[in-house]
Amino acid sequence: MPISIRSLTADECQALLSAHRVGRLAYAYKQRVDIEPLHYVADGEWLYLRTAHGTKLSMLVHQPWVALEVDEVHGMFDWQSVVVHGSVQLLDPSEGVDSRALWDHAVATFRRIVPQAFAAGDPTPNRDVMLRVHMSHVEGRQAAEAND
Repeated sequence: MPISIRSLTADECQALLSAHRVGRLAYAYKQRVDIEPLHYVADGEWLYLRTAHGTKLSMLVHQPWVALEVDEVHGMFDWQSVVVHGSVQLLDPSEGVDSRALWDHAVATFRRIVPQAFAAGDPTPNRDVMLRVHMSHVEGRQAAEAND
């Protein structure tokens, strides 16, 4: 049977992002490109991500442009994929009232998927960094068997 590949609509992209909780964050600095899985929550035009301190943060400070990919794969020719491009912001609650409000919103948003985040019983207490990515450009594709 022939395979059809098409672009997803904006609503379909948002639905896929909202349905999943793990995406692959791609980032680059100088001659190095890296990608790693992170938990995320979609909220309006932002993605909120939680991570730990490490090399990626020092790279993101110098080059804040990232891409995040989320896939739903059911078979070789039965899948959907969304890629979000945007700039990442490190949220630091100690930088003032506005920064604290952003941090509090990020934590509350993230608690939709991990209610214990940043509290007693937190399953990943070493992940004490919150990021947000503005969804500047979102595109998606789908492969499926074509209907004749």
